[in-house]
Amino acid sequence: MLATPFWIFLIIVIYTFVGYAFLLWIFVWVKKLFHKSEEKDQTNENLPDVCLLVAAYNEVSYVDDKIANSFQLDYPADKIQYLWISDGSDDGTNKKLEKYSGIQVEFLPERKGKVNAINTGMKLVKSDIVIFSDCNTMLGQGTIMEFVRKFRNPKVGCVAGEKRIVQKENDNATNTGESLYWRFESWIKKMDAEFNSAIGADGGVFAIRRELFEEVGRNIVLDDFVISLKIAQKGYKIDYAPNAYAVETASANIKEELKRKVRIAAGAIQTMRMLPDLLNPFRYGWLSFQYFSHKVLRWIFAPFALIGVFFTNLILVVNGNDILSRFYGTFFLFQLIMYFFAVVGWLLRSHETRYKWLFVPYYFVMMNFASVLGIFRFFNGKQSVKWEKAKRA
Repeated sequence: MLATPFWIFLIIVIYTFVGYAFLLWIFVWVKKLFHKSEEKDQTNENLPDVCLLVAAYNEVSYVDDKIANSFQLDYPADKIQYLWISDGSDDGTNKKLEKYSGIQVEFLPERKGKVNAINTGMKLVKSDIVIFSDCNTMLGQGTIMEFVRKFRNPKVGCVAGEKRIVQKENDNATNTGESLYWRFESWIKKMDAEFNSAIGADGGVFAIRRELFEEVGRNIVLDDFVISLKIAQKGYKIDYAPNAYAVETASANIKEELKRKVRIAAGAIQTMRMLPDLLNPFRYGWLSFQYFSHKVLRWIFAPFALIGVFFTNLILVVNGNDILSRFYGTFFLFQLIMYFFAVVGWLLRSHETRYKWLFVPYYFVMMNFASVLGIFRFFNGKQSVKWEKAKRA
């Protein structure tokens, strides 16, 4: 009797974490057989004006590096509007910003959250292309140019950049897990974009056409996710530019990373309740399929399917009178081994090692545990839009 739910849970887990990526790879491979790549002219003539918008709250330790990084980007400075919105900062951020000429700063007296800062900033943008970046991320030198090249395609309304985590030869659980996660996530985003459209963008580095921006509700947690998906709903593509990248360090420790993942999970549930139409394939076609496979399954169904597959597998092993008893026993042993390594990773979470694979099972379990916590946090109404960001290493 439990064999059916076991296989349902198992299929959800396999498809979510492996199957969808493999399916995307096949789709992209087939598409390339019949469609040649349409690379736009790479000339640098007639470059458009752009706005680099940074929403900041208590970023005094990052301001100098961020502004220096912004001024060194490979794009004509006279075509960049450097726009900063300080969201009620009270740690000296404002005084530091006042020292710099060449940047436009709007000081908001009261902290109301990043969404309010973005809504305020968008009213001050003068260019057609807006690039969003966080204060604690350093942009690759050619980032703006890469974004601009993507927008030469009139069907592109948003471009997602790539997030890169600083790595060391010997790393701890946080650095290793976050880095591997973002590399895999970036690969899927690349496949999504090549097939049809990327599903969302990371707030540390993405760009949009100003005319497509819709003011974001003040209670929204994941502003980047909502802004980009609303553009996709209008029929525009979210493209992906891997060479438009932002570099940042990993969370200071697993506790900080868990806090960040829980918030993201709560925000993802909020977004899915806001945009239910995206699950209508008759209206959005392949975009709905990608959204369901890449986001909905991962954030809502897969974490509970992992729990379900463990306990149904355990009961099937205990009963042990099925024709597939040997398979159930072998698979349950495999699960025990993976959870054993997850425990090992937890015990060694603060240690640095070159054997980074030890931390993969632990980070995987932690990520799904955070999803479950995030779902409960959302329905308990405890996720504030004014988020205390995770401390970075």
